[in-house]
Formats: sequence, C-alpha cells, structure tokens
Amino acid sequence: MVSVCFDIGNTLTKLAVFKNSEIIAFRVLNSNNLGMVSQIIEEYYVEASIISSVADIPADLIPLLKATIKSLLVLTHETKLPIENCYETKETLGKDRLAAVIGANHLYPDTDLLVIDAGTAITYDFINEKGQYLGGNIAPGIQMRYKALHHFTNKLPLVEIANMDKGFGRNTTEAIRAGVQNGIIFEVDGTIDYFRERYPALKVLFTGGDAKFFDNKLKNVTFVVSNLVMVGLHKILTYNI
Repeated sequence: MVSVCFDIGNTLTKLAVFKNSEIIAFRVLNSNNLGMVSQIIEEYYVEASIISSVADIPADLIPLLKATIKSLLVLTHETKLPIENCYETKETLGKDRLAAVIGANHLYPDTDLLVIDAGTAITYDFINEKGQYLGGNIAPGIQMRYKALHHFTNKLPLVEIANMDKGFGRNTTEAIRAGVQNGIIFEVDGTIDYFRERYPALKVLFTGGDAKFFDNKLKNVTFVVSNLVMVGLHKILTYNI
C-alpha cells in the first residue's frame, strides 16, 4: 500500500510517502502548496493518508484528500494507538510527540526509550519496555532561546548558532552563545542522566531539525533517527486501517 503522512508543525509542513514500510519520497511544503500534494497523490497512486498537526490544518487539505484517496485519518487524542498512552491530559499532548514515541517503540520494541525531538521546542518523551508512554518534558528550542534573550532585553543582540568550544564567553556574543548552547547541552545530558539512573538499559533517540547540533557534544551515547515522527505516523495509520 502507498500512503502519505503529513506532519504540520509550528514552522514547517512536511510529508512523507511510504510504500509499505519504506519512505520513497519526502517533501517540505509551503502551507498552501496543495498543488504539490495533488501531484504526489497522482504520481505515487496514494491510497491512504494521515494528518498530524500542532497548528492549523490548511482549509482545503482535508477536502482534497477525501476526494482523491480511499482512506484518511486525522490524528486526535481519540485515535486508536499501538501503544498504551498514560498521559493525563491526552487532548493537550502534541501529536508530534506522540508519533515520535510510537515510531521509537516500533523501531526498538521491548526497550526503555527516551525520545528527544529538537525543533522549535525541545521535547523529551519516555516510553517504557512495556510500550507504555508515561510522559516527558518540554523546553524552549535553540532559536527560541536566542530570540527570547534578544526580545526581552534592551541591548542583547540576536545571535545565531555557531560552533562553541569554550565554556564561557569573552565578549557578549560569545557569552550568549555559550549560555544558550552549552546550557542546552548540560540540560540534555542532565535529563538523560535522570532517566538512565531510573532505567539503566535506556536507549536515547534524537530527532528533529536541530538534532545534528548535538553530534559529538553529549557525554551520553545517543542515536539520531531522522523522520522518526513520520515512522510513528505511518505505524498509527496502518494500525487503524
């Protein structure tokens, strides 16, 4: 079966085309570029689709999909899942967070997993070896921290990500960079330590647009898995068909 998964995030809309369980195409869309969606459906003979959104779904997307494919699933807190969701407020849980842990559980079953998604926000989500999603943490992402320092002060400049091999800055730009980037590294390592003390066999998976930032910067061994959210969305879709 050929299917297409939509991940509508805070800053980007992404789609992945699956043939059986393999991604055969991936696109990043402008929010209103439905012409590309029609083209992909026709080119790949798409039969089913799932939409996950943490923002507004483009008004014409659902009617377009309903008119051109056999099966459409819009992910909500009431959707049937291949894991046990133990989150207390399921209706407020980000769909991308949920899909990421389902993707992780699919790739590494029977394993305690911490999924770190580094994007607009940095999210930490834990699913145990029994397939029970227990919750996690939400923190500002790298760009959000830089923008907050610039926005909420009178004189601090807006600084961009760059390599930082010092523990502290010798000028204001370096000080901001060291504070933001080293602070995030300390935060991530500390969070991993917290979970690993309680779950010694823990495996840590990184995903998201800023995941590469953490390459070789953490003391803890981690695995970068691209398109983890898409893998989870595809698993949810096939579970419901």
